[in-house]
Amino acid sequence: MRWSKISDAVVRRLPVYLRVLEIASREEGKISLSSQELGERAGVASALVRKDLAWFGEFGKQGVGYRISYLQEELRRILNLDREVRVGLIGVGSLGHALARYNIARSLDNEAYRTRLVALFDNDAAKWGEHVDHLEILPMDSLEDKVQELGLEMIIVTVPAQYAQAVANRIVKSGIRAILNFAPTKLVVPPEVRVSNSDVSLELQRLAYYLKV
Repeated sequence: MRWSKISDAVVRRLPVYLRVLEIASREEGKISLSSQELGERAGVASALVRKDLAWFGEFGKQGVGYRISYLQEELRRILNLDREVRVGLIGVGSLGHALARYNIARSLDNEAYRTRLVALFDNDAAKWGEHVDHLEILPMDSLEDKVQELGLEMIIVTVPAQYAQAVANRIVKSGIRAILNFAPTKLVVPPEVRVSNSDVSLELQRLAYYLKV
């Protein structure tokens, strides 16, 4: 079941709640959390926690709170993380290397981390056959075949801005419907394709505003 009327702001908070629950359970041994504690750890009001979760069902009990294991299972189901989601990465430069190593390390450290990087692609022939940990860097020309062969569902884009749209066009043509874009440019894609943008330089510039004294 999908919830088409849910705002993206709500969806963005769900993984934050899931991370809070995983830390509370895995590292602290907690069994339950109140909406107030979940909200405090997630950085939002408890009322917003309750409102967000109410879109998807009833998960807590008044005076008891949320049973962590149950809410984790439900959030994974809602987020499509009750199974492994296979991810590819295009553009194995400095940022691509760092993101690949981070994702691989997370997957090895925590079996509940279900977005698993399984393929790396680059247009530079000098990189083909090299490895980042256990993953071989593949030619871009193999993208379409590997999407089918490996069951890729998401692609991370870490290419220079001038190549990003052409790469996005190939990703869409391959059948991928979810893109995490680190290129500092807006991607134009069909309505059925979801793009999430992450621009480190813009975030640093935004934070600089708050350095005024």
